[in-house]
Amino acid sequence: MRKSGILLPVASLPSPYGIGCFSKEAYDFVDRLKEAGQSYWQILPLGPTSYGDSPYQSFSTFAGNPYFIDPEELIERGWISKERCSAFDFGGDEESIDYGKIYENRFQMLREAYENSEIKKEIIDKHKPTIGEGIKVTAISSVIEGGTTFVSLIVKKKKERKLLKNFTSDDWNEIIKD
Repeated sequence: MRKSGILLPVASLPSPYGIGCFSKEAYDFVDRLKEAGQSYWQILPLGPTSYGDSPYQSFSTFAGNPYFIDPEELIERGWISKERCSAFDFGGDEESIDYGKIYENRFQMLREAYENSEIKKEIIDKHKPTIGEGIKVTAISSVIEGGTTFVSLIVKKKKERKLLKNFTSDDWNEIIKD
């Protein structure tokens, strides 16, 4: 039996926040596919993009793209206000993605929501034993200003002979604050 579907990158979904994400619009799109008799939604790779913003040039096979986190979900959880989200400049053209503005503002918005969530210490302590060194570097550097600051601080800790697997939440908090 033949089946059909459609290719639509997650980033192409409509969003008032400059780039499509796993939001209500994603669920609505899947519902429309089903109504149209389609069986598949093919997407592009979901890893964090690097230089050139190509989904095919991700620096991680494990980390998800933080651009795809739904701001509305963060608002519903009370981690950031709708007014605060709307204050960030994600670009004004609904027909294209301004990756420069997304890069400049999305991480700041996510960081504010994260700080307001009061789960930072809990997440770090809970996952420390199960996350390997390389995955920690990749995952955290992907959400902190492109990773440059983070990687330089990791190098500093390495020079102090402190292994990532022995980091405490205080070590991670020091790096995140720097």
